Amino acid sequence: MILGLPTPAFTLVHVVLGLIGVISGLIVLFGMLGSKKLPGWTGLFLATTVLTSATGFFFPVPHLLPSHIVGIISLVTLTIAILALYVFHLAGAWRWIYVTGAVAALYLNSFVTLFQAFLKVPFVHQLAPTQSEPPFLAAQSILLVAFIVLGIVAGRKFHPFA
Repeated sequence: MILGLPTPAFTLVHVVLGLIGVISGLIVLFGMLGSKKLPGWTGLFLATTVLTSATGFFFPVPHLLPSHIVGIISLVTLTIAILALYVFHLAGAWRWIYVTGAVAALYLNSFVTLFQAFLKVPFVHQLAPTQSEPPFLAAQSILLVAFIVLGIVAGRKFHPFA
């Protein structure tokens, strides 16, 4: 039991939150490319991504794992993005700080999703059973490059007050 839920049910909630975070985050990212704030989607993205990162700490494990480090980085990044958006209202440098934070958090959530797919989806797992084979490395590299490019473009185009 985790937080009153059987472990499989808690795991399902965690996974669903993560998938909602990735999907809503992609919508927010493409909104940024069109200089749109999309407040409802943004709130959903930020909330589900925070919850995904936070719930990851409740799984019973004997020691700190790389996933916990990613979760900590994600929560710090999300905190800065949330402050930039809701406290500093994207004024001045807070606009690009928000874009960078939001895109980085979306990348981290997508990174973990892709990692988990290679770990748990049988067809994909066969391509890279140890996550050190070329298909896994290629997928992670493509994901990273795509987010760097999209983040740079979003940083240049996202001017919701212009």
